[in-house]
Amino acid sequence: MKGLPSNSTAFLADADAVAAEIPDGALLGLPPDYSMPAMAVVHALIRRKAKNLRLLGVPVLGLSADLLIGAGCVAEVESSAVSLGEAGLAPRFTEAAERGEIRIKDATCPAIHSALQATEKGVPFMPLRGVLGSDLLNFRNDWRVVQNPLSEGDSILIVPAIRPDIALFHARWADEAGNVWIGRRKELATIAHASRRCFVTYEEQRPGDMLEDELLAPGVLASVYVSGVARAEHGAWPLSVAGLYGIDDAHLRRYAAAAKTRAGFDAYLDEFVRTGRAARLHDRAAGR
Repeated sequence: MKGLPSNSTAFLADADAVAAEIPDGALLGLPPDYSMPAMAVVHALIRRKAKNLRLLGVPVLGLSADLLIGAGCVAEVESSAVSLGEAGLAPRFTEAAERGEIRIKDATCPAIHSALQATEKGVPFMPLRGVLGSDLLNFRNDWRVVQNPLSEGDSILIVPAIRPDIALFHARWADEAGNVWIGRRKELATIAHASRRCFVTYEEQRPGDMLEDELLAPGVLASVYVSGVARAEHGAWPLSVAGLYGIDDAHLRRYAAAAKTRAGFDAYLDEFVRTGRAARLHDRAAGR
């Protein structure tokens, strides 16, 4: 379309093409289950047998992390929590943590957001208070308690900036200019701003440039922060996209039950991930 600004956003073929852009060992910034993880790419990472990924929960992790951990794709997790919400504990994470199979960096929601905001602002650290007095400080040698230089006798915690290698999430729309619409999910913008590269799957493509629409623009992540996009209808399933489809609670309960054992988890992968059946379920849900 004439008049659209030039941008560096790559329009990729599908979720597998996005997964191919995520190198083994990458620090991968992921949103919580309520904020549109790119589940189609998570499945694709498992199919390509990704290794040694380091997952950053912004600020918590759920199904996407449990799948990747169970499939042997993860070496390290930094998050405020890992769970399946109302479906209960994240069974593959729980077992891996108990057996010492992954490194865990315990954090808090404010600490993770502050560390990413430091990167956004181009500063080496960010101060905050809420963790002071917590036992968590005994396990985070990279966090420091210092004296406030502007007030005597006032201690403050500083956390170092975090810069993920990759930000990964799903979105309702992408447009022809390479912008993506994230609505009120501002944590997605924070991950994208702080990361070296950002990849987004999306449900539908809109014509033109959403930044020119007064109603849509406040919820748009500009293309300058987006390295690549790929269409993946129902790409957040079995999680939700507001206004399109809700969480598939029955499927989450089925996963939680199956993943309690290694055999059950492997059977789940065989049925829904390795064979690509999830993609066919997406198509069925979309009426194709």
